[in-house]
Amino acid sequence: MSLLMSRRDLEFLLYEWLDAESLARAPRFAEHTRETFDAVLDTSERIAADLFAPHAARADREEPHFDGERVTMIPEVAPALKAFAEAGLIAAGHDEALGGMQLPKLVEAAAFTYFQAANVGSVAYPFLTIANSNLLTAHGSPAQIDAFVKPELEGRFFGTMCLSEPQAGSSLSDITTRADYEHDTPLGAQYRLTGNKMWISGGEHELSENIVHLVLAKIPDEHGRLVPGTRGISLFIVPKYLVGEDGALGEHNDVALAGLNHKMGYRGTTNCLLNFGEGTRYRPQGRTGAIGYLIGKPGHGLAYMFHMMNEARIGVGAGAVALGYTGYLHALEYARNRPQGRPAGPAGKDPAAPQVPIVQHADVRRMLLAQKAYVEGGLGLILYCARLVDDLQATGTTTGDTTGGTTGDAAAHAQTQRLLDILTPIAKSWPSQWCLVANDLAIQVHGGYGYTRDYPVERFYRDNRLNPIHEGTHGIQAQDLLGRKVVQDDGAALRALDERIVETIERAVRAGGDARVAADALAQRWARVGDVTHRLWSAGDPRVTLANASVYLEAFGHVVVAWLWLEQMLAAHGRTGDFYDGKRAAAGFFFRWELPKVDAQFDLLASLDATTLDMRDAWF
Repeated sequence: MSLLMSRRDLEFLLYEWLDAESLARAPRFAEHTRETFDAVLDTSERIAADLFAPHAARADREEPHFDGERVTMIPEVAPALKAFAEAGLIAAGHDEALGGMQLPKLVEAAAFTYFQAANVGSVAYPFLTIANSNLLTAHGSPAQIDAFVKPELEGRFFGTMCLSEPQAGSSLSDITTRADYEHDTPLGAQYRLTGNKMWISGGEHELSENIVHLVLAKIPDEHGRLVPGTRGISLFIVPKYLVGEDGALGEHNDVALAGLNHKMGYRGTTNCLLNFGEGTRYRPQGRTGAIGYLIGKPGHGLAYMFHMMNEARIGVGAGAVALGYTGYLHALEYARNRPQGRPAGPAGKDPAAPQVPIVQHADVRRMLLAQKAYVEGGLGLILYCARLVDDLQATGTTTGDTTGGTTGDAAAHAQTQRLLDILTPIAKSWPSQWCLVANDLAIQVHGGYGYTRDYPVERFYRDNRLNPIHEGTHGIQAQDLLGRKVVQDDGAALRALDERIVETIERAVRAGGDARVAADALAQRWARVGDVTHRLWSAGDPRVTLANASVYLEAFGHVVVAWLWLEQMLAAHGRTGDFYDGKRAAAGFFFRWELPKVDAQFDLLASLDATTLDMRDAWF
């Protein structure tokens, strides 16, 4: 049995629940069958197990080092990334015209969990590149795609996203990186960028020929001043090495590594402070300022960057699931093979009786069952969102276009987009919270051994602890959900989700038995989501409404995952065998142990409690 991911669970979710095979009916995916989908899973599992997992512990132990001149890292990383690229996995979701497979997002997301479980630090480089290339394909010019995207898809260039700054953090309206226009070029309007960017994953290395930085910067107004707020924020391509019209690499751009951040986990990924326009080492064309090429229109940088950020947020959730899942599988194997103690009851009172594997102890089974409920529920959430991305392509408004649009059903497309929008903050945050709890429980199952480096579960926890922070913290996702997603367009996204949940409840009621019991429990809590949302927004003061947004996100997320567990129950309905019994047991655990937790949270929210709002700094 693989200790990375459960292939049986992936196949259940892909083929027995989400009907991945039906995607081949869309023109974009017409060349695919289940055989090609399975081949991608096979290839991903093999490369992840053979080339990524073996150096994960060493990459954690011997993290990248900067000597003031260059970054060095362990030698195993480069061949693993080369194999990933040569297998076509960077280009997997792209158009055939760009050398891609036109693989459904659903299958791509499932396959990539193997890499996230095997070595989340090393695979971050191509994953960032995939998101970078997707943004450029959507918003870049043909010349920019030729110069930067095509080499990325071949694995020759890697990419980053550069948003945060030391003084601004997540408050992007406060960035001060400046972009001054120079002149137009075949690659777009050329600007000179000056400023500093912080927390840039993959920002410097020698794993690729070039690094394509996507940089948020402000274009000054007509008086040469940077306007406060988000006005003027634009997005630029800033390559490490300049690229000529013939594609040849030129001189080093004015981008300098100021230092590496040393993290609790995720240590295999260089995390950088970058200086743009430092001018002390690199002076392209004899001038200071990093050369950057404007993407799209001035002032639209945040809108373009959210294309990458939203993709990255779901990717963060997927990484959290994968780390939680592999931790669960390691804990399960340990529990089945670790003899300790004797069973409760008369047989266990005999000191001469043999010890039993700890999986036979009820409390250990409780911890394993909780992990199973979290990681399989989280995986269902991530793959459901991936299926929505494929559905968006299938309902594209341009019939027969290269993006896969087939129906021209604008109403269905808009409804699917609303559903994905409202689920994105949950897909990022729920797995980041609860699959981290799964990692915590995996350590507990191992006991004292779990707290040592002799077993990988402590590393899984450290790696996963980043996920509630990056790509928008837990609190930012909460503000996004309650402050924007549930109320925008007069609650259209919430109504779209309501349609899906109600339809599932109705099917479960018709199925009867345990499914009906679960449906009744879900219906009660889903009704409370609507009531509490209305109550919060009736406060008349957005400070009161948003004061406890994180609690709202957590309760909302638990209800959503309960809905998807009910979907899995229905997919397993009437089927026999240990696998399906395990699904039903995990679903039952979630409905009996987890879902009731939201009742106290909803009570707190409905009371418009102001404890956190009223707290004063001096009282701490």
